[in-house]
Amino acid sequence: MNNMTNPINDSCKFNAAIIGCGAIHALHADTVMNSPLAVLSSVADIDPARAKASSEKYNCNYFTDYTKVLEDENIDVIHICTPHYLHADMAIAAMEHGKHVILEKPMAIKLTDAEKLIYTSDATGKQLGICFQNRYNTSSVKAKSFLTSGRGGKLLGARAFVTWCRDEEYYTGSGWRGTWEQEGGGVLINQSIHTLDLLQWFMGDIHRIKGSVDTRALKEVIEVEDTAEAAIQFKSGATALFYATNCFCANAPVMIEIVTENAVIKIEDGLTIKYNNGDCESYSEVDRSTGAKAYWGSSHKTLIEDFYSRLAEGTKFPLDGSEGIKALQMLHAIYSSSKSGEYIEL
Repeated sequence: MNNMTNPINDSCKFNAAIIGCGAIHALHADTVMNSPLAVLSSVADIDPARAKASSEKYNCNYFTDYTKVLEDENIDVIHICTPHYLHADMAIAAMEHGKHVILEKPMAIKLTDAEKLIYTSDATGKQLGICFQNRYNTSSVKAKSFLTSGRGGKLLGARAFVTWCRDEEYYTGSGWRGTWEQEGGGVLINQSIHTLDLLQWFMGDIHRIKGSVDTRALKEVIEVEDTAEAAIQFKSGATALFYATNCFCANAPVMIEIVTENAVIKIEDGLTIKYNNGDCESYSEVDRSTGAKAYWGSSHKTLIEDFYSRLAEGTKFPLDGSEGIKALQMLHAIYSSSKSGEYIEL
């Protein structure tokens, strides 16, 4: 079952394990438990109480040493839901042990580690899926379809806004957030990386980026930025303006607006397409959320289900490492530009 090129029969299921039993792991576990293609065999976490609680809830094995999961020859798929700084090493080790990997964002902190992930997936033949679940949102799928259809004409520009709230407890209570070494950044790499991913997915290849970062609310608490902005120039000639902050009083829906020759597309709690001739189309977002943080994007479940479907079919999962690295390249360009004051070419 470990060979991604061989589809499974109807009576088989992929054996899955989850490393990291924090908040997001429940969504992964619930999806696996309800999947006709997978069964949850094990969970792992360095906190024994947390690992045990998860194993009791989902009736599976638990470990406090994640390498025990990797050594289990019966495990086919590893879900990695750990802090950022652990992502790359764990995912590489999992693929080298013959496991397919579903990896929470970011795929890595460093670009060099992201490149190693892509290389390892290619070398081992194991699938690597990156959790940019917002690509699966109804509004995102409809917008992408519209843009690729050519009905909008030439892309002219876009703007994107992420205005969320993260308080002191969010950072101090985690043990790893708010540091360059373990989180890898702030609002760019943690919260707004999804929006950067959507921008490049919608708009195409990037020519160069100029941006800046700042810490405005919790300078005495965190090393990393809580606010960022950028001007993005695409190879098509289109431009985009981007703004993200964790300093707002609430977690507002992300807004992305795209201007084309024939229409204006707006994503914000759904999708609206307004044509220059006055016609209008609108699509409501299908709520697939399982908790209070629907502003994350509500399509984690759909992404995970698609990953297992691709494994069963023996086809390539589209949101792989080569796709996952693009948003990471964008945010690193913003960090570099903030230091140099210059445009950074991609």
